[in-house]
Amino acid sequence: MQWRALVLGLVLLRLGLHGVLWLVFGLGPSMGFYQRFPLSFGFQRLRSPDGPASPASGPVGRPGGLSGPSWLQPPGTGATQSPRKVPRRPEPGVCGPAHWGYVLGGRDRGPDEYEKRYSGAFPPQLRAQMRDLARGMFVFGYDNYMAHAFPQDELNPIHCRGRGPDRGDPSNLNINDVLGNYSLTLVDALDTLAVMGNSSEFQKAVKLVINTVSFDKDSTVQVFEATIRVLGSLLSAHRIITDSKQPFGDMTIKDYDNELLYMAHDLAVRLLPAFENTKTGIPYPRVNLKTGVPPDTNNETCTAGAGSLLVEFGILSRLLGDSTFEWVARRAVKALWNLRSNDTGLLGNVVNIQTGHWVGKQSGLGAGLDSFYEYLLKSYILFGEKEDLEMFNAAYQSIQNYLRRGREACNEGEGDPPLYVNVNMFSGQLMNTWIDSLQAFFPGLQVLIGDVEDAICLHAFYYAIWKRYGALPERYNWQLQAPDVLFYPLRPELVESTYLLYQATKNPFYLHVGMDILQSLEKYTKVKCGYATLHHVIDKSTEDRMESFFLSETCKYLYLLFDEDNPVHKSGTRYMFTTEGHIVSVDEHLRELPWKEFFSEEGGQDQGGKSVHRPKPHELKVINSSSNCNRVPDERRYSLPLKSIYMRQIDQMVGLI
Repeated sequence: MQWRALVLGLVLLRLGLHGVLWLVFGLGPSMGFYQRFPLSFGFQRLRSPDGPASPASGPVGRPGGLSGPSWLQPPGTGATQSPRKVPRRPEPGVCGPAHWGYVLGGRDRGPDEYEKRYSGAFPPQLRAQMRDLARGMFVFGYDNYMAHAFPQDELNPIHCRGRGPDRGDPSNLNINDVLGNYSLTLVDALDTLAVMGNSSEFQKAVKLVINTVSFDKDSTVQVFEATIRVLGSLLSAHRIITDSKQPFGDMTIKDYDNELLYMAHDLAVRLLPAFENTKTGIPYPRVNLKTGVPPDTNNETCTAGAGSLLVEFGILSRLLGDSTFEWVARRAVKALWNLRSNDTGLLGNVVNIQTGHWVGKQSGLGAGLDSFYEYLLKSYILFGEKEDLEMFNAAYQSIQNYLRRGREACNEGEGDPPLYVNVNMFSGQLMNTWIDSLQAFFPGLQVLIGDVEDAICLHAFYYAIWKRYGALPERYNWQLQAPDVLFYPLRPELVESTYLLYQATKNPFYLHVGMDILQSLEKYTKVKCGYATLHHVIDKSTEDRMESFFLSETCKYLYLLFDEDNPVHKSGTRYMFTTEGHIVSVDEHLRELPWKEFFSEEGGQDQGGKSVHRPKPHELKVINSSSNCNRVPDERRYSLPLKSIYMRQIDQMVGLI
């Protein structure tokens, strides 16, 4: 009898210890699959300040009474899928309510280690130091490119030499899709020079591009990459030069005669053959800049590559007064949209441009789909076309219905925190258990529509991975808790979301995140002549490549995060960033069209008497990339307790507590 009493006592002691740990530190056993380090806020059942406990919204039950981890469950139950009930969400452009101050353990709880570590004060001196470090990072990479690589496309920072297209192996698409033998890194970096206020180098670089860069090349490039990196940068720099307000300093060019705009037009004309001889209107993925579509070209393209051309092509059309470019880009978007699943509203990631058949049925937020969603919203912000917003809202609703797993609300209820998974576009069934680094852009997109609380929660997940490895692996298996693809090519997506979340919340936590990212880049990726791709995020071995987006995006967003007085934030002009981080001003000039009748909408008439839609003032209040909220954020809503709870979550994930 004594041994039975002893066993019973030990069991009760263990249960009691788990209960105490769960309540006090959030260290209790996870009901999900996070067995090595629980992904848990430590508050599985949260109470509102004046109400009872929130209803549980954790794992979805399976037939027969069984339940499993909520992220592994489909969005509906039974044989027939049904969309999950979407939690309360603010309308686009409206910042939703927040509860962070309360959920951290009550109003009487004093500062803990996280509040001390991430205190409300991010000293001005430290902020200036981080701003200068970000600028120095850009200058080091840019100067070495100009010294060792120009006029080639990219810098090999380890061996201090340039890199161009791989002529010996045309199938090396990792290189040849991007590098067109047109001084890519210099072109891509133009507006970063302006944003950092370096007028002399900006003017010098623009003249160098005008005098040395040509697109009359025997280079086969990906239409998407050429559009976002080269066309977008030329248009951004042109707008900066011709801006009458000159907010970044004197960026004007003596005797400038719209050369960059003409270069953009020349490049776009060379890309137009991709839209010809396609039965669906979806463009071929690649063109030769001199001869057009190669005869042996692939008929399969990814959704993001074909459907993320509208911002750059639309700006070009509206600046030139020529509808051709916007028309072909918009036709491609509509063609893809019409191929979405009738049941789920989701799109796949790879499609045949001749048959319209989905070759890749995976639907997610990462590679193959990411910028398609981004450009639906950003096209509306720029051009005010109502159909773009309608498509985005419908796509976002489908994402919430079928891709979002975990508890209903980010900061209340039971179950695992939210995660967006990869599913079959037709059934909504889980296809795999990994996410890729490109998905880290999505919290930033959520900020732009005002879904700030979900953005905060999702950003914490990606930052936790960064904190664990000092980088974001290209692919991470959330079930195995390990990277699937181990390299990190200096991508900007997490930095972009960090910057936008800081602009929306003004919470110093995101300055600490930016400092952490800066220090990791300096420690692990800086080499003799620049910054190198991490080949392996665990052993920190490097590859000899510095992609152009490191200067055009990663350095730019880090600099803007710490440069509080930058004209982007102070000039009163509304700015937006393209998917390559190129800055464009949002103004009414881009909403005026002489060819409005081509895009039939409701509400009003054009000069020919045809019915068209004219956006109402309230429809144009979608949050832009500089202000990020229609009203000044209430910093009390996202104050110190937010940092405490998310740092606890992050440290739990990386096994630090």
